[in-house]
Amino acid sequence: MKVLVLNCGSSSIKSQILETATDAVLSKVTIERIGAPDSILTAFDEQGRRTRHTLVVKNFEDGLDAALTAHAGHRVVHGGEQFTSAARMTPEVVHAIEDLISLAPLHNPHNMRGFYAAAKLMPHAQHVAVFDTSFHHTLPPKAFLYGLPYAYYTRDKIRRYGFHGTSHRYVSQRVGPASKVITCHLGNGASVCAVDQGRSVDTSMGFTPLEGLLMGTRSGDLDPSVVLALLAEDGASAHGVEELLNKQSGLLGLSGLSQDMRTLLTQRESGSGRAAMAIEVFTYRIRKYIGAYWAVLNGADAIVFTGGIGENAAAVRAEACAGLETFGIEIDPEANALTIGIEGTIHRGRVPIWVVPANEELLIARDTEQCLNSL
Repeated sequence: MKVLVLNCGSSSIKSQILETATDAVLSKVTIERIGAPDSILTAFDEQGRRTRHTLVVKNFEDGLDAALTAHAGHRVVHGGEQFTSAARMTPEVVHAIEDLISLAPLHNPHNMRGFYAAAKLMPHAQHVAVFDTSFHHTLPPKAFLYGLPYAYYTRDKIRRYGFHGTSHRYVSQRVGPASKVITCHLGNGASVCAVDQGRSVDTSMGFTPLEGLLMGTRSGDLDPSVVLALLAEDGASAHGVEELLNKQSGLLGLSGLSQDMRTLLTQRESGSGRAAMAIEVFTYRIRKYIGAYWAVLNGADAIVFTGGIGENAAAVRAEACAGLETFGIEIDPEANALTIGIEGTIHRGRVPIWVVPANEELLIARDTEQCLNSL
């Protein structure tokens, strides 16, 4: 089955057409800076040949105009409790996803924009939603419940949901027969997951993608009283505090320079103390979560790094694992330096440490085929 996979962000589209029978990528198109006069389109054909040019892409309809196929799989960040696997995007499913926008206001609207555009261009196609949260539906209550009055869960469904599930699922499967895996998805959004026998048993993101690790512009873990203190400031509003925590914090807020780890690593080399501090906080939080999930799993058979930072920033991987030698977690500096953007192992201790480039599109295509074949 040929499946078009769409991963739509606020100003970008990542698309692939995959043949699920062979996992072959038939074509791959990435469009960046949608809405700007200098949008960038990068395309790869079946032989891996790349073409790249600048053009005007006014909206998602323009971006998807040439990406027509019989079926389409859509990444959707938040599926709440009701979506534990991929679902065909019937009117009822679409309505249910729209009702979940308040739980992921920075993501679900963009995911749905891609669906609306694709549905307009491909009205007779079968569209399937594949949810980031569905991998984490196996979390036990002890991991997903917050210490709030129980009615807030039963009535309002306030709980840990977890995100980046497609990525965590893909990379944990790539390490082979390992039964206990700690997966670290490190990008502008970042999370860690404890995987036991292929099942997510704990993860760092929570009710929204704001909880957990320090991220590009998100604060990650903080004392809830900090939110109350911010709201108590003159002129503060709930919307303003939400913007602060989601878009002005994290690496950007601490460094005052950038949310881009590449920039911060360069600035640290040039002597920037703020850049060095932001990187140190970032890697320290990762190390804390690896230690926590080592305890959750009672040991681990492998550690996996993925995502834009996890795949490409050797220094971040090394610093995140520093001090974990007592667990047998130790990075080989030479292998680490050579493993940039490719799959490979980078350990010299007894616990394998993997770098696995994310391929969420492949899993989305497989889930789309499985969903449609089950109808």
